[in-house]
Amino acid sequence: MRTTFTQLENFGHSLSAPAYLFRPRSSGEIHSAFKLAKQQGLTVIARGAGRSYNDAALNGGGIVLDLTAMDQILEWDSTVGLVRCEPGVTLEKLWQKVEPEGWWPPVVSGTMKTTLGGCLGANIHGKNNFKMGTIGEHVVEFTAILPTGAEVTCSPKKNADLFRAMIGGYGMLGIFTSITLQMKRIHSGLLTVDAFPVPNLRRHLSALQDGAPDNDYIVGWLDTFAGGSSLGRGQIHAARYIHEGEDPSPQETMKLKNQILPPRIFGVFPKSLLHYFMTPFANNLGWRMVNLAKYAASLRKHTFRQSHAAFHFLLDYVPNWELSYGRGGLIQYQSFLPKDTAEAAWSEMLKLSLKCGLPSYLGVTKRHRPDPFLLTHAVDGFSLAMDFKVTDSNRAKLRAMLFEFDKIVLAYGGRFYFAKNSETTAETALAFYGEETVKKFKKLKKRCDPNGLLESDLYRRIFGT
Repeated sequence: MRTTFTQLENFGHSLSAPAYLFRPRSSGEIHSAFKLAKQQGLTVIARGAGRSYNDAALNGGGIVLDLTAMDQILEWDSTVGLVRCEPGVTLEKLWQKVEPEGWWPPVVSGTMKTTLGGCLGANIHGKNNFKMGTIGEHVVEFTAILPTGAEVTCSPKKNADLFRAMIGGYGMLGIFTSITLQMKRIHSGLLTVDAFPVPNLRRHLSALQDGAPDNDYIVGWLDTFAGGSSLGRGQIHAARYIHEGEDPSPQETMKLKNQILPPRIFGVFPKSLLHYFMTPFANNLGWRMVNLAKYAASLRKHTFRQSHAAFHFLLDYVPNWELSYGRGGLIQYQSFLPKDTAEAAWSEMLKLSLKCGLPSYLGVTKRHRPDPFLLTHAVDGFSLAMDFKVTDSNRAKLRAMLFEFDKIVLAYGGRFYFAKNSETTAETALAFYGEETVKKFKKLKKRCDPNGLLESDLYRRIFGT
């Protein structure tokens, strides 16, 4: 197994750390990496596609296991929709395998480039969390290798404590080696989508809550530059499955050629170059104009049909879009608030960001429900994800503002998501997880990883080690 000493970054290019990079192709090679780490006094963390906005897949001075070579779909039963994959399989590879046969992954992220191991480690949610929960709720079984060398099989009934802790545990207890998932049956390659504007935050959240029961997916875009009576204005996209018999040509609409996002605009201009043209707008004035134009364009309510891939994977429309933020990169801050306190909390946060001169360039809202996992980020309420540009001159001020955000979220009974937030402290993590949850996790950690081999920059930050 070849080793490279290299500098790794988070997805937003705002954080980096040097590490020894291994690329295992089997559980045996993962075990070898554990043995080497123990001999050399190093720590280990798994890394998939590197799509986390924070330090979840960074391990300064330690070993990082790049699992992208373990990318085989091991079994696929199209009669019942069960698939077993290695952890390096991406959502892209998965949906392209199952959709032509009338299935779709039950929960997907905003990009198809994430790996299944990373999706389980972060326990991702999608635009249908209010109905389908997190991806972990659709895992039938997984196998994992522990730092002790033991290989375990976990399901909701077998090793259930490990099942609920490793999903959403960010690779701190063991490393997934296979994942068995239940797919969702679909009867068309298209969704019916309603798009309509909302004039302020109260109406925004009401639309998410009231629209959720009647739709299969619902998501909001929020104009983070708008203030005053327009604070929280934006646009809602609500989507519904097309039922059996409603699509006259389901086999045609489910073909990959009708799903794959085109690499060129109008068949001519490469999308891979678009981020260069976005860079001049990656400043407060430019993004204020972009947000204003987007809201103006959203004022006409309309209904249309859209492919599953086009609806779900908005982050893949412009390849390498994150590079448009410049040398300092970006960070994303995502908070989860109960439905009764979300309006008050986010009103404070949006006003504070405008007052500080540090507006978010993008705001995305979703409707959520609780889940049964140990390190859960979910609530019966809503989430708001906010993207912030990082520069040498604003980094300290931005960090201070996000600490204030943390205080607001905690005061209103909110929670955080550690695939996103990059500044949250151990004290804050303890405050929202609670002492009992942290004790349970650390007890499992001692059992699965008695030598403390599995660590990341994230783990050291939020658990204070």
